[in-house]
Amino acid sequence: GARFGATSRPAGAMAPLGGGVPALISSPALMSALLAFSFAQSAKVFTHWYSTGKLDWGRLVGSGGMPSSHTALVVGLTTAVGLKDSVDSSLFALCLVFSLVVMYDATGVRLQAGRQAEVLNQMILELPQQHPVSDTRPLRDSLGHTPVEVGAGAMVGVVIGWLHYSMWITQWGP
Repeated sequence: GARFGATSRPAGAMAPLGGGVPALISSPALMSALLAFSFAQSAKVFTHWYSTGKLDWGRLVGSGGMPSSHTALVVGLTTAVGLKDSVDSSLFALCLVFSLVVMYDATGVRLQAGRQAEVLNQMILELPQQHPVSDTRPLRDSLGHTPVEVGAGAMVGVVIGWLHYSMWITQWGP
């Protein structure tokens, strides 16, 4: 008889969730996306240092800045999916649309919200000391990205997605 919790799968059938964590790690698309994100986020420390002369390790976890790590993430995913499943697949189309929305949001809504935060912070600094909001903590103003930062993130995503997927295919095959 069957034991409680035992499963009977045909030979070669995938486990639930595709095999758990090892299956996630073995996904070339997911790993391309995560590597592109990690590279872009790490690069922010050095691009910030180059532009300001200050080494700020907080850039490893901060939003905004050069290059856009969210763009690198989604474009890395899109690149690997396009290489694996073909650019005429529905999955590639979904990833591409998702990437375009993320990039539009980074240069539109988030960038404008950051600029508004700069103005509000300046207004608060100019309030008299006795004003009820004069001691308010400053708003984060590094939220969005310029088109150049998003473009750089997209290049990081394409390059890392292509390199990782190419190495993946060479090592393990399609």
